[in-house]
Amino acid sequence: MNKLDHKVAFITGGTKGIGRGIAEALLAKGMSVAITGRNQKTLDETVKEIQSEIKTSAEIIGIQADVSNYENQEKAIQKAVEKLGKIEVVIANAGVGHFASIEDLTLDQWKETIDTNLTGVFYTLKASLEQLKKHKGYFLSIASLAGTNFFKNGSAYNASKFGVTGFTQAAMLDLRELGIKTSVIMPGSVATYFNNNTPDESDAWKIQKEDIGQIVVDLLEMNSRTLPSKIEVRPSFPSSK
Repeated sequence: MNKLDHKVAFITGGTKGIGRGIAEALLAKGMSVAITGRNQKTLDETVKEIQSEIKTSAEIIGIQADVSNYENQEKAIQKAVEKLGKIEVVIANAGVGHFASIEDLTLDQWKETIDTNLTGVFYTLKASLEQLKKHKGYFLSIASLAGTNFFKNGSAYNASKFGVTGFTQAAMLDLRELGIKTSVIMPGSVATYFNNNTPDESDAWKIQKEDIGQIVVDLLEMNSRTLPSKIEVRPSFPSSK
């Protein structure tokens, strides 16, 4: 039997891009999945599309929730447990990007970036902690190479992703005492809809969403004695542009 059969994952920001790629990879391995997003119609459409693409007896459900609202996250976790029975893997993926100079960056843009990308990761972990403790589970956050490499016009995004990287590594030291594995994945350029991009042939050189899904599968299938706690991922052959 597949090691991941009948396990259950909870993924924030699961309607497109990296979150969707992870959801599809886990479903293909027999895991049931709860994905969250801020728009229920988009969630319903995504669930229907994935169900038509991946033939599996595992379940996928969509739960409307905003990661920057702790009560939302508590209710989303509760609903996932009610519908799927348990949560053993939690992937904090939801994120936004606002890129501007300090002069032009607005207070609202700063707040949304930090509240979603950083505080949202803490809220997701905090709300799911009892399930992770109960099932000796796995918590993964999706940071970015921007969590270790700063760049012009990236102050808000860099701050949030540096924070996610540090938060997840510190949390790893706390959580391993509870039998919970913890990793942070830090991708470089990924062919997603992030920052108003529409993936096309010009994005072929980038990391693809299914590649991140494969990394998550590999981490979950790894022997429990070993923990890759920080994973940097970059395109093998960067664009020459």
